[in-house]
Amino acid sequence: PNMALPTLLWAVTASVCLGRGSVSQAEAEASRQEGDTLNLTCNYSTSESAYYLFWYKQLPTGELIYLIRQDSWSEGKKATRLSLTFKKTENLILLTIATLQLGDSAVYFCALSEAHSDGTGRRSHTQTSEF
Repeated sequence: PNMALPTLLWAVTASVCLGRGSVSQAEAEASRQEGDTLNLTCNYSTSESAYYLFWYKQLPTGELIYLIRQDSWSEGKKATRLSLTFKKTENLILLTIATLQLGDSAVYFCALSEAHSDGTGRRSHTQTSEF
């Protein structure tokens, strides 16, 4: 019998820090197959009490797509196959992508935006590449 082989998906991580706050990721590489679940961890640091954490993905075309946002005063969130586990006391946010699809192949970015009373914001970014 002819059985289709599952497509192998993989992720490599790197970090870039800008501004006063910072974000980083511990994973160096991860590989998954279609239908699996992937967890991407983002550690962050900020002296601000109010801030936002964002996840984006960059398609092979270069287009940046917003995925999901977490603010510092709320619990974790869930949207379709995406969910966030927010561990504020540990300065950690976990993005879970369930039932992986080939279309999930992208470069993933975690971003921190600090809220300031004067309306300005400083941003810090980290990326997970080639998922």
